[in-house]
Amino acid sequence: MALTQKQWDERTALKRQKAGEEELRLRVRPGTKQALSELMAWAGIEEQGEAMTLMIHHLHAMGYPKCHPMLNPPRHGYEPSQIVAREFLNKSLLAIQNDPGNEIIEPN
Repeated sequence: MALTQKQWDERTALKRQKAGEEELRLRVRPGTKQALSELMAWAGIEEQGEAMTLMIHHLHAMGYPKCHPMLNPPRHGYEPSQIVAREFLNKSLLAIQNDPGNEIIEPN
């Protein structure tokens, strides 16, 4: 006798639970999707999940020193303009003046 859809789903869920399987979801923008598609084409992989699983395991196998630069996103420094810095200073000084007991000594 064939299994009903409900029985099939329950059986699959039980197998996944026993294996400790967990679903990961990922939302990506078009550029990331395009990069994944190209990587999959280069390797001849058709399933996105398979491609991501392989990448995770291969990166992990490389070890920390080799994979860290690839997983370290670029950081962008922020240097406020003089106008923004002056406005921030003025508002900070005003806030300090409104709080009695906090005095400020400005450099000459």
